Amino acid sequence: MTNIRLTDNQWTKLWECLADVPNIYRGKEADCRWFVDAVFWISRTGSPWRALPSEFGKWNSVYKRFARWCEMDVWQRMMEIVADDDDMENGIIDSTIVCAHPCAAGAQKKTGASFEAQPRRI
Repeated sequence: MTNIRLTDNQWTKLWECLADVPNIYRGKEADCRWFVDAVFWISRTGSPWRALPSEFGKWNSVYKRFARWCEMDVWQRMMEIVADDDDMENGIIDSTIVCAHPCAAGAQKKTGASFEAQPRRI
């Protein structure tokens, strides 16, 4: 997980950015950093929220806070901050790093019935 965690310099930039966002709950700096790391872990691995490692806390609590921040455009503000910094690759999520199942891209789902219906070739 070391390649997913933010460096101290990266976190300092994000923490300062969060100070300028009105009406959000930041909490203690260390707890907020764990939360942001948890969101980045989900984003970079493509895992469902329920698969969030327990070291990040309860998955549902992390998700609810993530959703509130989405509604308040906190992530958009953070993206604007990190977009200009080449060292903030952990903060930029795109299709090259997010895993998705092939059916998410429109691939046909295979079922057991489709294999049985095909004639066997000898």
